[in-house]
Amino acid sequence: MKLGYTILYVGDVAKALTHYQEAFGCPTLFLHESGLYGEAETGDTILSFAAFEMAGFNKIDMRPSDPADLVSPMNITFVTDDVAASYETAIAHGATSVMEPTEKPWGQVSAYLRDIDGHLVEIATPLHDRHR
Repeated sequence: MKLGYTILYVGDVAKALTHYQEAFGCPTLFLHESGLYGEAETGDTILSFAAFEMAGFNKIDMRPSDPADLVSPMNITFVTDDVAASYETAIAHGATSVMEPTEKPWGQVSAYLRDIDGHLVEIATPLHDRHR
């Protein structure tokens, strides 16, 4: 088995796809005509977005993310050699800072932001060749 995609539930799928393209450089791969589901290109794994309505359709009770609330206990991570530039681009396109680029004790540089829906996003340098 392999991880095929990660789905973030959002208030507006088209708006989230535009945000991820502008803030994180992830081009839109697909947006369903209903506007309830879409996918962004991120490399080996697809990042998907589903409208909160889809959770109900799938009979899943879900608390919508809220940018004013605490972050959920998970994050997605984008890997790049230039965390500072990527961080600034994300901020310029609507992401909000949680932690500016910081070098970790193990040598990795990492920054944390929240996307327009409040999801936690990390931008980090690669730890090893598999991350490149």
